[in-house]
Amino acid sequence: MAVDYGTTLNLPKTEFPMRGGLPEKEPSMLKDWQQKDLYKKRLNRNKLKGKKFVLHDGPPYANGGIHLGTALNKVLKDIVIRYYDMKGYYTPYVPGWDTHGLPTEQKAIKEKGLKRHEVGPVVFRQACEEIARKYIDVQREAFKRLGVMGDWEHPYITLEPQFEAKQIEVFGEMAKLGCIYKGMRPVYWCPSCETALAEAEIEYMEDHGNSIYVKFPMKDDKGKLKGIVDTLDKLYVVIWTTTTWTLPGNLAISLNPEFVYVVLEANGERYIMAKDLVDSVTNVTGITDYKILGEIMGSELE
Repeated sequence: MAVDYGTTLNLPKTEFPMRGGLPEKEPSMLKDWQQKDLYKKRLNRNKLKGKKFVLHDGPPYANGGIHLGTALNKVLKDIVIRYYDMKGYYTPYVPGWDTHGLPTEQKAIKEKGLKRHEVGPVVFRQACEEIARKYIDVQREAFKRLGVMGDWEHPYITLEPQFEAKQIEVFGEMAKLGCIYKGMRPVYWCPSCETALAEAEIEYMEDHGNSIYVKFPMKDDKGKLKGIVDTLDKLYVVIWTTTTWTLPGNLAISLNPEFVYVVLEANGERYIMAKDLVDSVTNVTGITDYKILGEIMGSELE
């Protein structure tokens, strides 16, 4: 006869199921939050307390589904906002999306197979807007699935006319204050993307090019080196450069007024160079036997 030992155990009674069943439970839990409008309830709880914490959303690009970076970004923001909410702050959170620029254009070209020079700017912009609005919805649902709370029904979207109008208004105020001016500066340009690049997008390749030391003969020291040298014969000022092609156009040599310069004698010649660079110059040029004839401040050679 089989004995059911389970009936002999005094086990606790619980309503928790044996299995978590998260794939089924999570959507129903999020739907319950939405039906209860938990975001607004949370806001209203602290609305009259006088303390306010606003986290402005630096928006993701609307050019694809969410990835690890955008997911982490949103979850961390949600943690911060919940923390301040529990401390009694009024914490409105308005999510947003960046819908302008190269990422959206590249997605439209790739996904719709467009040749933007052939379709023209109007058709191309319409395609970009379609792509942006498509992925706003895709990302919004994904962020909701992560449990992030916010005003998802009223986000800010950079392509909306009211947003663009506000940008123009702010630009106008900046112009009135004199913050907008025309000047000259280099603009980095991508030849393949045909767009301007931000400085943060520029990566410099390591280029171990050649550099040279050049000696320029001294023609007239204006009496500045009196007491250090007796003659200007075989007296040179040494410079170092990586841009050898500029040498034919050289019109002057610059010295730092705050640096100490020396007259160094070696190889039957005399060289004027910065005192702090004597060791590095002699090592590179292979000079082992030399003598320092004297020192002079750069300001004295002006």
